[in-house]
Amino acid sequence: MAPWVEELHLPHLEIPITIDRIDSVLPSGPIPVSSGDTLYLSNLDDMIGARVITPTIYFYKSQGLHSDPTTITNILREALAKVLVPYYPFSARLRQAQNGKLEVFFGPNQGALMVEAHSEMGLAQLGDLAVPNPVWSPLIYRFPDEDPFEVINMPLVIAQVTHFAYGGFSLGLRLCHCLCDGLGAMQFLGSWAETARLGVPVVNPEPCWDREFFLPRDPPRVSFPHIEFMRVDDTSSLTMSLCRDKPVQKCYRVSREFQNKLKTLTQINDTFPCTSFDAMAAHVWRSWVKSLRVKPMDCGLRLTFSVNARAKLQNPPLKKGFYGNAVCVACATSTMPDLINGSVSDTARLVSEARLNVSEEYVRSTVDYVELYRPKRLEFGGKLTITQWTRFRIYESADFGWGMPIYAGPIDLTPTPQVCVFLPEGGPDPNWAMVLCICLPRDATETFRDFLSLMDSSSHENMNNNN
Repeated sequence: MAPWVEELHLPHLEIPITIDRIDSVLPSGPIPVSSGDTLYLSNLDDMIGARVITPTIYFYKSQGLHSDPTTITNILREALAKVLVPYYPFSARLRQAQNGKLEVFFGPNQGALMVEAHSEMGLAQLGDLAVPNPVWSPLIYRFPDEDPFEVINMPLVIAQVTHFAYGGFSLGLRLCHCLCDGLGAMQFLGSWAETARLGVPVVNPEPCWDREFFLPRDPPRVSFPHIEFMRVDDTSSLTMSLCRDKPVQKCYRVSREFQNKLKTLTQINDTFPCTSFDAMAAHVWRSWVKSLRVKPMDCGLRLTFSVNARAKLQNPPLKKGFYGNAVCVACATSTMPDLINGSVSDTARLVSEARLNVSEEYVRSTVDYVELYRPKRLEFGGKLTITQWTRFRIYESADFGWGMPIYAGPIDLTPTPQVCVFLPEGGPDPNWAMVLCICLPRDATETFRDFLSLMDSSSHENMNNNN
């Protein structure tokens, strides 16, 4: 029987690639804007955390009909050109407007960027493709000397198709987070994939821009403290331990049975019903802090995570097909003694409270806070950020005609080492397992694995008592 928590090992290798072609992909038909036009970005689109071009990668075996490299690239390029008609903002660029705010602008010869490359390696030589691996970085195109967080005047869609020896290919995709959140990205990806699969433009639902939905109030009214944005003087060893030496990326397969047991453990009463995410986030947060041996003991700690606000917005509701950012950052806080000496159910309650605190008023208050203060830097003091991809239909959305990808998701967390990602497990029979990816100092990896596996005595005892 497979263990409830299994460490997954990342193969270390170099992937040599040769870039064969780089060109722009323009919308294949007329779009409802002209050169010089602009589009408004909401304050949720323009928050400092959204000013990134998010990389993901997709691996395909591409066996059978239409599997030669030229045909694959042409199908993907032509489908992208068709999808850029209804999703025309992705063919534009970002620029800085008044007060440092970003806007979408349309100019001549913009478009998405398509890169075609090949490798002398075979797909099988890459090893286990179930685990995100930083060595895949050559499969995602970056400009020479590109700033890691550059978005101004950058293509908003960058796609690299890499063909491997003996068949198979990868699609390395970068989408600008300012234009879409995770669900919006899946909507765009799904339309592109279905268009490629069927050969005709498919948009279901019809894409909706409508960023004015999140206009700030006049005057702005901040009704929450928004500690998620606050700068904390980090006098603890937490950030220093992650920055002192280059952290290593670690991945673990967490079974559905483990998740269910942990959720049961946190359900003390019905006052604060905990979700599987609440339970896992609490457990990971505690395990992470314990493994880092954070000092001093009186330092403050934060856990942040995004909450999809679409269901919260009812007056009026968001239109169907909206693909912009409709997420808010929830923030749970604790102290070292409370976090490591308390129970996992206590911590799960903090996560649940932070999640439930995101209301329609919280969303409007976030928009107004950004309007007034426009934070210019990400604050990492005492913080772990958890990103949940398990709610995305990323594998189902990425079937371009060669079946679902072998792997779909991010590759490298080390540039932002205080981020943890929950990923859905791919494959034909994933059994609802989760792949958990996190960055750790090398000397903390074994301790974290032990705590994550509930090998700390108090949690292990509580788990046994609930069996």
